[in-house]
Amino acid sequence: MVTKPDKNIARLKRHKRVRAKISGTPECPRLDVFRSAKHIYAQIIDDVNGVTLCSASTMDKDFEGNGGNKEAAKKVGAAIAKRAADKGIAEVVFDRGGYIYHGRVKELAEAAREGGLKF
Repeated sequence: MVTKPDKNIARLKRHKRVRAKISGTPECPRLDVFRSAKHIYAQIIDDVNGVTLCSASTMDKDFEGNGGNKEAAKKVGAAIAKRAADKGIAEVVFDRGGYIYHGRVKELAEAAREGGLKF
C-alpha cells in the first residue's frame, strides 16, 4: 500500500525551520500569514514581548465576500497595512508560514506592500 505524505506536516516543518531564523522585535515585528481552505489570516507579532500588535482576516465583521480567493487576500493585505500604519508600524519581517510564495500568500504580501509596509 502506498502512503501519501501529509502536506500540512511538511508545511509545519518548513515553518519551524524559518521561525528558527526570523523573529519579530518591537522595532521590526513579524507579519505572519495563515491560510485555510475558506479563509486567510494575517497578524503582526512582537515575538520579544509575545504580543500581537494588530491582525486582519476574512473572518472580520466588516469583511464582505468569499474568503478563499485572491481578491480576499488583497483586501486582507490592504487592511493589515492600514492597521499597522495606524499603530505606527512601517517595517516588518514577512513570515509566509511555510506556504509557497504564490497565489493568495503572494497577493496578501503585495497588497500589504502597496499599503505602505516595507519588507
